[in-house]
Amino acid sequence: MTDTVTDIAAFELPYRRKAMLRRVDFDSGLSMVRLVLREGTRITQVDLDVDSATVLGEALVAAAKDV
Repeated sequence: MTDTVTDIAAFELPYRRKAMLRRVDFDSGLSMVRLVLREGTRITQVDLDVDSATVLGEALVAAAKDV
């Protein structure tokens, strides 16, 4: 049994940071969006369900419009 990970997008961020979005399809049938943040050697991964990913995406767009 192997979960399937598909890269969606990669971003070069300020201060030599990186972000990636991946789709993760688990063997159980569950699918999530994985946000991976890289800061030097530090890596943070957050798995988001559909509702959480949508809310986060909308909040990012709204925040970017206010900058």
